[in-house]
Amino acid sequence: MAERLEWIKRSPKAWADWEPVRGGLEGHALVAQRYPQARSHVVESQPGRAAAARAALEKPWWKRLGGAAGVDFGPPPAGGAEMVWSNMQLHMAAEPQALMAQWQQALAVDGFLMFSCLGPDTLRELRSAYDAAGWPPPAHEFTDMHDWGDMLVAGGFAEPVMDMERITLSYETPARLLQELPELGANLHPGRFPGLRGRGWRAAPERLVDEHLRGADGRLALTFEIIYGHALKPLPRARVSEQSAVSLADMRAMLHADKPRP
Repeated sequence: MAERLEWIKRSPKAWADWEPVRGGLEGHALVAQRYPQARSHVVESQPGRAAAARAALEKPWWKRLGGAAGVDFGPPPAGGAEMVWSNMQLHMAAEPQALMAQWQQALAVDGFLMFSCLGPDTLRELRSAYDAAGWPPPAHEFTDMHDWGDMLVAGGFAEPVMDMERITLSYETPARLLQELPELGANLHPGRFPGLRGRGWRAAPERLVDEHLRGADGRLALTFEIIYGHALKPLPRARVSEQSAVSLADMRAMLHADKPRP
């Protein structure tokens, strides 16, 4: 996703990283390296991950005194970010439209959103194996990129650009594959097994994976569809009726838009 910033000519003075611990602190470092003078806002909803982000990203006091761009922990003020960065979070949101509304509020007019998430082809080999065994799905359903684009437009974003790629990860053993899956996310499917498994359960999915996912090269393969999205926050439009209400922030944005730029 960081490579796609090459397409963006604007350099934000402030940006917000939504859930950087789950999305990868390496990604945060790449963006900070690209925009070294931009202040970042780190948004973490879980206390444990918020503490981990603070431990990893908070700068020593002598660097803060040196005038380098700093890190704020918590959401930016309304309109306080010129870029929102969200890596591998949207597919885990129970209410994605509500999350998009938070991004919309955080962005300044003409600010832009960069996000990635998993697409519907993800884990297709494992889904097929679980279905053949008559088991509940191993993961919840993932949304198609065209539907994400429609949600962005409905949420007030403009000019959404969506693309995707498929990545295949391979594993030597079923145990290693099943160990990594919980590290990548969680199964939010409403039909998932509701209780705790017994001690002997682990052997069953290992046998299933070994039987269905092993390729000609002897390794186990899993497909991940990665969706990338980009959209802008446009100038707000006042709704015209007998009685129209416009927020103060939107009014200021519209007034500034009418001023000639130097």
